[in-house]
Amino acid sequence: MTSRKFRLESDPFVLLGAVGFIVVFVIGTIALGETAQVAFADVADGLMANLGWFYIGGVSMVFIFLIVVFVSRFGRVKLGDDEADAEYPLPVWFAMLFAGGMGATLMFWGVAEAINHAWNVPMANAERMSDAAIHQAFAFTYYHFGIHMWVIMTLPGLALGYFIYKRKLPPRLSSVFAPLLGGRIYDWPGKIIDIVAIIGTIFGIAVSVGLGVLQINAGMNMLWGVPLVSWVEMAIIAFITLVACISVASGLDRGIKILSNLNIGLAVLLMLFILVTGPTLTLLKFIVESFGIYASTMPELMFWVDSFSHNPGWQGTWTVFYWAWSICWSPYVGMFIARISRGRTVREFIGGVLLLPTLFVTIWFAIFGRAGIEVELDNPGYLTGPVVEEGNVPFALFGLLEAYPLTAVTAVLAMVVIVLFFVTSIDSAALVVDMFATGEEEKTPTWYRVGWALSIGAVTGSLLLISPETGIATLQEVVIIVALPFFVIQMIMMYSLFKGMLDDSAAPKQLRTRQWEKTDTAEKLLASEARPSPGFDAEGNPLPVPVLEHDEEGNIVIPGNVVIGGDLITDEAAEMEENFRIIEQTRPRPVD
Repeated sequence: MTSRKFRLESDPFVLLGAVGFIVVFVIGTIALGETAQVAFADVADGLMANLGWFYIGGVSMVFIFLIVVFVSRFGRVKLGDDEADAEYPLPVWFAMLFAGGMGATLMFWGVAEAINHAWNVPMANAERMSDAAIHQAFAFTYYHFGIHMWVIMTLPGLALGYFIYKRKLPPRLSSVFAPLLGGRIYDWPGKIIDIVAIIGTIFGIAVSVGLGVLQINAGMNMLWGVPLVSWVEMAIIAFITLVACISVASGLDRGIKILSNLNIGLAVLLMLFILVTGPTLTLLKFIVESFGIYASTMPELMFWVDSFSHNPGWQGTWTVFYWAWSICWSPYVGMFIARISRGRTVREFIGGVLLLPTLFVTIWFAIFGRAGIEVELDNPGYLTGPVVEEGNVPFALFGLLEAYPLTAVTAVLAMVVIVLFFVTSIDSAALVVDMFATGEEEKTPTWYRVGWALSIGAVTGSLLLISPETGIATLQEVVIIVALPFFVIQMIMMYSLFKGMLDDSAAPKQLRTRQWEKTDTAEKLLASEARPSPGFDAEGNPLPVPVLEHDEEGNIVIPGNVVIGGDLITDEAAEMEENFRIIEQTRPRPVD
């Protein structure tokens, strides 16, 4: 009885492999300290210098692939049984998309992104804080947080949703490669993929939480003078992790769903506050203008890799980092949005996941980013000084709020939103990681998922402890290293998904047309034109499509008369004569 009580519910190879790596990383990173930080920096610098083009070109290639799938006949395929209905209504589904962690990212970079790029112009072809620099700053901001960032999440989400809910395979990343690996997805090749997925998810979320912790500490410092030191950061991590564990124990519908709806509501309230109390007319104009900026610049930016080295190192620090970061946690976000998208069509999934968040993101950055720019233009150095020149990026949001009325209220509201975003991120990540480890939904006891939530907090703490002065840089370096194997997996994933959908789909219906004989006289032409096309009667009205029914024994019952072209052959001739009455039988006409 005791052995059964303590029997592992997860796959031992996957669970112990992932946990073992995380434990060794946390202990080794803390023990090595600065040595580990230098090693991370060296490896990340090499990847950014030599493989930046691969990340940028590869993400754009995934975008093109998704567009092809969207417009193809596979767009009508459902993520589930053919008769399945969507599990969540559209507004709830949209709110839950941000539970994947993107909401916290918007809070961190909402003000800081545009200010950074307007000061350090990405293409180095405009004067700092000029109109051209600001225009380019927002172009890159929308490129970084719009469609392309969600492209990275959409591919694994689509693949996982298809193979888990259509083919009924286990909820693991390895299931996506069933068309290529076959039964080996249940053997060591599949388990290695699942271990990598768990590790990437833990590290991707840890980086996101780490950025949020730095931002919360900055807000507390501005409001109450709380010092910017490691022990405060560890306390914040502990608090967020504790609240996340409580949410984990509540389950998907009670925990994540309620917090997601609350959080998106509070975030919108904060955004409306900036819109109403700031330069409202300027912000409204810029919202409209932003969609034009994004649409006109995206085709160039999605393939720009700075081959002439106009601004060396910029793209690695920004675009490559964003793509690597997104790639790291894409299996987790993909699994989560697949889980909440069961019953939607492939076309709904791709269109919804790419366009709905992008619409919100564009409005968000147009308001927060332009508000920050306006504050900086009115008071030069107010934001660029601490945020850009001193590198205190977490201060950006709270610096903006300090320039607006009701700072004490809005700053606290902002911290609540940040905490809730990270709680939902850790909550949903723990749920997904547990599914990757077990291959089933909600199979394990709650303490398994609590354990995964604790592991995210441990990794976050270890990364911030070794680099109290360069926290953001270390987080960026680690995520760039971890992301590389994932990106290679995504390239293979495209082929596996396409092969799977092609193998499962019915043959495309052939277009039927009216058949013509040799027409060499006016009479034959008139006679042929008088014949109705297939599916229409003599008056040109469409004929009703027969609905096939089944009797109690499962036999197909065809109501009405049946016209058979050619011979009808059966092994049971007598039974056929008893049950069938042939109304009309036509034979193919001989070829002249």
